[in-house]
Amino acid sequence: MTKNKNDYILSTILEINWEGIDNSQMEKNEKTELELTILMPCLNEAETLEVCIKKALKSLEENKIKGEVLVADNGSTDGSQDIATKAGARLIHVPKKGYGSALIEGTKKAYGKYIIMGDADDSYDFSNIMPYIDKLREGYELVMGNRFKGGIEKGAMPWSHKYIGTPVISFLGRLFYKSKIGDFNCGMRGYNKESILNLDLKCTGMEYASEMIVQANLNGIKITEIPTTLKKDGRSRPPHLKSFSDGWRHLKFLLLYSPKWLFLIPGMILMLIGLIGSIAFVFDDLHISSVVLGIHSRLYLGGMTIVGLQMIIFSLFAKVYAVNSGMHPREDKITNFLKKITLEKGLIAGFILSIIGIALTIYAIVIWKNAQWGNLNPLDVMPITIPAVCLIIIGVQMIFASFFLGILNIEYKKTNN
Repeated sequence: MTKNKNDYILSTILEINWEGIDNSQMEKNEKTELELTILMPCLNEAETLEVCIKKALKSLEENKIKGEVLVADNGSTDGSQDIATKAGARLIHVPKKGYGSALIEGTKKAYGKYIIMGDADDSYDFSNIMPYIDKLREGYELVMGNRFKGGIEKGAMPWSHKYIGTPVISFLGRLFYKSKIGDFNCGMRGYNKESILNLDLKCTGMEYASEMIVQANLNGIKITEIPTTLKKDGRSRPPHLKSFSDGWRHLKFLLLYSPKWLFLIPGMILMLIGLIGSIAFVFDDLHISSVVLGIHSRLYLGGMTIVGLQMIIFSLFAKVYAVNSGMHPREDKITNFLKKITLEKGLIAGFILSIIGIALTIYAIVIWKNAQWGNLNPLDVMPITIPAVCLIIIGVQMIFASFFLGILNIEYKKTNN
């Protein structure tokens, strides 16, 4: 009796262990064998989710692609979760709100080597995925759709998005980041899972779409673009997209990730105008036709020079932070230039400019002394005091900016308490 009982327990343990190993191995094989995950972020898409999943599954079957449909639900309250599982999709729950949050988590949980993401509102054509797959198989790591080349159905995109929002965002993206993408906001795109995960994308909102392209460009990801269509979505409710606030989030992201265009270039333009204008006033007032630019113009030009330098300094601070935090790659023209700016060089330049400013100030004081410390004619003394004050301010700024850049470049180790 005891022997039979022991045999039964032993056989049960072996059976459990065998099943555990087998299931684990099966799951591992399932993950590694999948070529594609079609990823759909979802928030209350009960009206259109099923038809999107069916189109995607049919496309996988017709093209003989080993893949899955993954729905990243962002807290739906309309039964979208049940619809997803019944339609044949795999479902994950993403508690952190936001379009970006759903796609980031969905990318992490995807089983496919490649991922095609698209909205679950039936505006994108999941039955036409092969152009994306072909480019991914060729070795491209990010394949963007372009709705302007593929065709936009009447009523599918508001005129403000079609003629203002998306073209402006796309133009700025190409300008700031030397990108060739014509449609920064297209919601249907394919990518290599590992390549995009390596970018460590952070944005949780709609600006995630821009972040993906920007970081891909900054990190040398191989990108291409193909035509895709956009039709009017099948929902009866308004879309989640908020034109002004989401557009501003895209624009804000593009600016914040580009200290070159946010600070450096505007600062250089201001400083250049200020310096050239100041040089033109060295010996006399500037006469342009009947207009005479005199002492007050010099004052404003000096202010432009100071503000321009401040913006340039801000660009250097932002660039160092972006590189050290991993937002920007460590090797480009600006970072290579920053390596040549040492604390000592900055201090020397700052002290020289300050000393020149102080020397001019002393000269102005001598003029004042010769006038028996009385009232001076502004036209006589301000051409000296304006550049003197500007040089002192600029010199002091450079001294303390050099120290702050040194602080930003201090290497430290984070400790966990």
